[in-house]
Amino acid sequence: MHSEPPGNLAPHIPADVYQRAQTTGQPIVIVVNNTEPTGFPWRRVLIPFAIAGAVVAGGWGLAAALCWLMDVAAHTATAIAGAVAGPLGVGGITLKLTQSKNK
Repeated sequence: MHSEPPGNLAPHIPADVYQRAQTTGQPIVIVVNNTEPTGFPWRRVLIPFAIAGAVVAGGWGLAAALCWLMDVAAHTATAIAGAVAGPLGVGGITLKLTQSKNK
């Protein structure tokens, strides 16, 4: 009849040590190192704050990009509106936006 030892048996005990302990009746001592920290688990708190900070920074970046885009659009509209009185020239290319009143 085979009986299991009480508790959890560590899977890394060599077979010869286990067999010797079974034949001689010596106990097997298993030392378990506890690696859990005893202090406050900061990682559990810091990760959500890091994610929230990244979301806030992304939101501010998106708002800044939209403000820049609106500024560029306003300057473009001002340049086009100012050019209605005459031709609009950029880099040697001149566009005539309206017909001349001198017909």
